[in-house]
Amino acid sequence: MAIHVADPAEAAAMRGNKRRAKTDRLDARRLREMMEHQQVPESWIPPAFVLEVRTKARLYKDLLDEKAAWQHRIHATMFHQGVPKATGGLLRKGRAQAGRDDAALSPAGRQAIDVALAMIDAPDGQLVALRAELVAFGRSHPGPIALSGEYGLGPLLATIGWEEMGDTRRFSSSRHAARHTGLDISVYSSDGKRLRRPRVTRQGPPLLRWALFEAAVHANKQTSPDHDYYLQLVDRIGRGRARMTLARKLARRCHHRLRDLGDRAFTEAIDAAA
Repeated sequence: MAIHVADPAEAAAMRGNKRRAKTDRLDARRLREMMEHQQVPESWIPPAFVLEVRTKARLYKDLLDEKAAWQHRIHATMFHQGVPKATGGLLRKGRAQAGRDDAALSPAGRQAIDVALAMIDAPDGQLVALRAELVAFGRSHPGPIALSGEYGLGPLLATIGWEEMGDTRRFSSSRHAARHTGLDISVYSSDGKRLRRPRVTRQGPPLLRWALFEAAVHANKQTSPDHDYYLQLVDRIGRGRARMTLARKLARRCHHRLRDLGDRAFTEAIDAAA
C-alpha cells in the first residue's frame, strides 16, 4: 500500500472558499475523495543533500540573529544610561567602543557593553566559514545559479531561496509559490464585513521571507530593472510595503526559474558539476 503525504496548504486551498472542513471526519472524507481522483497535492520531501544545505543556511541565520540581539542590547544599555544612540541601524564594534568610553556610563554599563562586544565577536569565525560554504555551493549548483539571474539574489541569498522554496513543480501556479513564502496578503471577513485589516500571513519558511526581502531591498538602486516600479510603489504605499510587494514578485520569478530547470534544479552537486 502506497503512502501519500499531502501538502497542508495546497490541500486546504483545493477545498475552495466555500468548503471549509469543520471536523476531522469531513476533512478526511475530502482527502479520500481527492485520493480517488488522484488529485492529492503531494508534499515535497527534500533530498538529503538539500537538507544539509538547509541546516547550514538556518544555522547561519541563527548566528546573525544572535549577533543582532547583542547589538540591540548595547543600544538598550546606552539608552537607559543616557548615552546618545549611535547613528546607523545596528552598532558596529567601533561605535560601540566609542559609546563604552562615554563618561555617562556607569561601571556596570561598561561591563555590560564589554560582555556584549565579546559575544558579538564570538560567532564571527563561524559566520565567515558558513557564508563561504553557502556561497561556494551557490556558485556551483544549477539551482542557485539560475536564481542568481534575478537582481539582488547573490550566491548566498540564491542558495537560501533555492533550498527553502524547494521543487516548485508541486505548485500549480506562481501565486501558490508566493503563498508558500508567507508573503501573501490575507483579509478575514464575514457576511460582507471586513473584520481585520489586510496583513501578511507569514505562514511559510521565515528564512525564505528574509532572503526575498533582503533581495528586494536592492530595488532602490538605479541599476535595478524594478527601480522605476519601486519608486512608484514608495510614493503610493511606502518603502516597507513596496519592498514586500517586490519580494512577492521575486518569489514568482524564482518559481518559474526553478520550474524551467526541471530535475536539474535538485540533482546532487557532484552530478550537476559533471
